[in-house]
Amino acid sequence: MTPSVLIVGVGNPSRGDDALGPLLIEQLETLWTQEQKGAPGGIELLTDFQLQIEHALDLLNRSLVLFVDAHVDCLAPFELTFIQSQTNRSVSTHALSPAAVLKVFEDLHQVISPPAFQLGLCAESFELGESLSPKARLHLEAALDEVLWLCQHPDPNAWKSRCRSVPPPHV
Repeated sequence: MTPSVLIVGVGNPSRGDDALGPLLIEQLETLWTQEQKGAPGGIELLTDFQLQIEHALDLLNRSLVLFVDAHVDCLAPFELTFIQSQTNRSVSTHALSPAAVLKVFEDLHQVISPPAFQLGLCAESFELGESLSPKARLHLEAALDEVLWLCQHPDPNAWKSRCRSVPPPHV
């Protein structure tokens, strides 16, 4: 059975604050045993360096999806946003946005994607070989608390209530 909630941590652990997504997933894995994966129907945790078209396959049979990544353009310590499908505007099929992954899912399966959210953790340093910045460590702790709350409330409306802004419904 496919777990109903998917949390995807995106980032490169070798590039300073870019490690925030994978580190959050690592902390969740440490906290939870298989039986404790909170949401009804379970939670699956994934990590990757970047999102690609293949990640659209991971969305099948999900009731909620959360993409976790480091961001330079968000409010500290983190920002939760509701996302909708959107065509990828890059010239490559590598490093898709979460919205583009949703669009690939919809094109592939001819159904609306599951409700999806992005948790952007405020970051400042992405140098190769660096460790997390002191601020990023604090942001990671705050984000972990938020994700634990989200996992205890696996409902799109509950998650939307935690967002700073929610875009209009997808037409």
